[in-house]
Amino acid sequence: MSYEISKEQKIHGIIHTAATGAGMVGAGLAQLPGADMPVIASLQTAMIVAISHEYGFELTKTAAADLLLTFAASIGGRALAQCLVGWIPGWGNAINAATAATLTEAVGWAANAYFASEKGMA
Repeated sequence: MSYEISKEQKIHGIIHTAATGAGMVGAGLAQLPGADMPVIASLQTAMIVAISHEYGFELTKTAAADLLLTFAASIGGRALAQCLVGWIPGWGNAINAATAATLTEAVGWAANAYFASEKGMA
């Protein structure tokens, strides 16, 4: 018996995997303000590229990074939360992990909506 995975299921998997990874990085590097941002940005960029491929677009990492800047306007709020509580062992790790995962989910769903609307216009 074979199972076909739909595009929607693949996109859900891409987004949730990236969000889980971002949460783990955020938790692990909470006491070092800003240290997790390059890693999380790389995860989000790879997520955007993978989502674009599911819609049949060929997107470079540079173009994905440009889109990431558009989608991630809330990064300032994440940086503020990390500075305020990220240094507190335990609490800071949990809050930083939750914030990183939630924002990565938001960026992923924004990218999904963007590529879905672009595909409809093509």
